[in-house]
Formats: sequence, C-alpha cells, structure tokens
Amino acid sequence: MIGIISAMQEEIQALLHELKDVSTTEKGMRTYYKGTLFNKNVVLVFSRWGKVASAITTTQLINDFNVDEIIFTGVAGGIKDELNIGDVVIGNNMYQHDLNATPFYEKLEIPILKKKFLKTTDASRLTEATSLFLATYNDYIKMTDAQLFDITNPKLIFGDIASGDQFISSLKKIKKLNKLIPTAICVEMEGASVAQVCFEYDVPFSIIRVISDKANDNATIDFPKFANSIASNYALGILKNYFS
Repeated sequence: MIGIISAMQEEIQALLHELKDVSTTEKGMRTYYKGTLFNKNVVLVFSRWGKVASAITTTQLINDFNVDEIIFTGVAGGIKDELNIGDVVIGNNMYQHDLNATPFYEKLEIPILKKKFLKTTDASRLTEATSLFLATYNDYIKMTDAQLFDITNPKLIFGDIASGDQFISSLKKIKKLNKLIPTAICVEMEGASVAQVCFEYDVPFSIIRVISDKANDNATIDFPKFANSIASNYALGILKNYFS
C-alpha cells in the first residue's frame, strides 16, 4: 500500500480521476481515497498547507492504512537561479528552515533526533520515472497550459529542499534562506515534516516538487490553475512510470 499526499486537492486531481475501485474514509477533516492506481494499491489524500497539517495526515496514513511507502507531491518555489517554472525537484535532504531551538540545540537541529536534515529514501527509481515523464511531456501537458505559465524545456534536479510555515515571496527572504541552507534549491511548507514522521515510524518516503514560481517579489501566479493543469498532470505522468 502506497500513501500519496498533496497539500492541495488540485495537486492530486488527475490521480483521483485515474483511481479505480475507490472507497473513502473521513478522518480528522480529511478524506482518504483508497483504491488502485495503475494496478497499485494506494491511498490518496490532500493534507492542507503547512507542517502541522502534513504531519497529522502522514501519521494517520501510517497508523490507519498500513502504508509501505509515502510519496508527497506538489508545488514549490525555486530559490536558485538554475530553476525555472515547470522544473521538477526530487527531494534529497529535507530541512525545516524555521526550526530554531537554540541555545539547547543548534539552529535547524531537530530536538531529540539531533539531526539538521532528514534524507529521503533512495530516489533512483523515482528520478528514472521522472526522466521518462519529461521525455513524453507533451502527452500529459497541453501546449496552451505550458505557454500560459511560460514553461519551456522542463528539467529534473535531485536536490535539497527547505520547508517552513511561511509563504516565501521576496528576494530578501530568499537571500536569508540561501545563507541559512546553501544547498537548498527550493522552498515549500510540508516536505520536511512528512520526512520527520516517516523517519520516526521507519517508513520509506519520497518528495516530488514542481516549480511553480521563483519565490520572489513576482510570485503571484494562479496557484489553483497551476496545480490542477500542471502539477497534477506531472504527478500523473511520473507515478504512472514509477508504478510500472
């Protein structure tokens, strides 16, 4: 059983359309969609935004659905110049950029665990699946939608991700993040909390992020539209290859 989480309903809508033999469970103000996706047993759920919301959802998935693996998929803001809208980031090391328990622990260090980051599970299969998706990109993404968001030649990067309960939308904040976590290439609000729950429960996990903006002063795209027409179909194409 594989658990698939997104922060927004729109980000998993294309997957829900493909889900077969669906049954639903309502818990904690969330709907868990259980069924088969490309002949794999899965549970789909949108967690809502933020670290607390995603941690609740991940814990529920592990305890109630006996998942063997968790995949989080959704959008993120790029904080490195080499990233463009439409690029895919497969998470490597996951940081909580707003975690600061000094003087008891070093900045970024998770209390008790004494780790500044948590590493995702081996991502070789997922990166291969993403490469296959990008090679057949036009089968999943309409040209008009790609043009709307100025997506050209999207690429895959395997890299570190920073998570925090903030929407980063200024160059000033980006510069602070670049200094705090030099290796981080994008920023979002859920991945590192999913990583911590999975680490503590010893459940393999992966993070897929589609770059929706540059997390700067121009980060004002239509997020629901991007999530539904772009990110959702990225997830569909990547996971179809991954489950094959």
